[in-house]
Amino acid sequence: MSLTLEKLEEVHSQFLQDLEVYERQLQRINAEISEYCQLKQTIVVIERDLREGFKAQVNVGANVFMQAKVKDTDKILVNVGMNHYVEFSLEEALKFVDLKIRILTKHSDVIREEVIKTKTRIKLGLLCVQG
Repeated sequence: MSLTLEKLEEVHSQFLQDLEVYERQLQRINAEISEYCQLKQTIVVIERDLREGFKAQVNVGANVFMQAKVKDTDKILVNVGMNHYVEFSLEEALKFVDLKIRILTKHSDVIREEVIKTKTRIKLGLLCVQG
């Protein structure tokens, strides 16, 4: 079977588009992992240092901030997806965050595998054209 140069260029273009999609997915997942890592660190700090409460600046809208005092640090609200929040104890929140990080990391690994496969296909295609 013989492929025309036009067909090879079309396949090459599709592989490059696939790579672009994978890169966007990886960026989104990595950003999400980063957010969960920050949340985990915040929970650890609250557990370790801020059990008695703390003061914080809260954005009440339109970049207007008010000072708030948090007295009860036993529970935390966590966005579990699609802007749905669940109240967790700090220990439960840590378990949830760890699980979420593991799931996202596995998903990221799968996408990285697809990136490797796609780059390999691109290289093989280029070798076929040269050879």
